[in-house]
Amino acid sequence: MIGKAEWFQRRKYLGWGLYPKTWQGWVYIAVFILIAIIIQILPFTTNTKLISTIILIAILLIDVIHIMLTLKKDEREIKHEAIADRNALWILLAVLIVGILYQSVTSSLKGVVPEVDYFLIAALIAAVIMKAFTNMYLDKRD
Repeated sequence: MIGKAEWFQRRKYLGWGLYPKTWQGWVYIAVFILIAIIIQILPFTTNTKLISTIILIAILLIDVIHIMLTLKKDEREIKHEAIADRNALWILLAVLIVGILYQSVTSSLKGVVPEVDYFLIAALIAAVIMKAFTNMYLDKRD
């Protein structure tokens, strides 16, 4: 792919993803930002800008996922990352559930049909499906 794993390190403290550890990593990021700016500055039609930006983001996402999969991690780092991700997921689930309950209770108290943001429900359902598929995959693999 375009980027190399040795240019980056796993982001530990401020979210998920990658953090540049060499000058090449910083140049990699700068080039993608520069290309995005150029796409917006050039006198293209709105549709052309949109399609070009979507293609650029798709290339970036595919490349970043590839880099993340090829990063070298020892057993301790893998375990720490798994625990941190699990804890983040528990907090995320709690906030989503409280948000759904809050939306449904406040709309009910107003005397209207309970209104809930369906994206919150979709996120919970998608998480349940992903967990089920992951467990099935891991059970079959072992």
